[in-house]
Amino acid sequence: MLILYRRKGEAIVIGEDVTVSVVESGADGVRLAIDAPRSIPIMRKELMEAVRANQEAAESDIGYHLDDKKETLRQMSAILKKREH
Repeated sequence: MLILYRRKGEAIVIGEDVTVSVVESGADGVRLAIDAPRSIPIMRKELMEAVRANQEAAESDIGYHLDDKKETLRQMSAILKKREH
């Protein structure tokens, strides 16, 4: 991990396309300006973690419901087979 000290108005460059500038610095935090191509997604880390958690929950929920639907289909198939006889 690289740790840098920057003052208001100073910036760092990441690669050739991304510039991060310090807009404001205070006791409660730092405001940053990020200049990057639209093709590069920029998201706060806590939001990215929340999105991942939601995706994982949705995937497990889909799996649960699919298993439930498969069991329902098996039961319906068994009922139809009994009716045929």
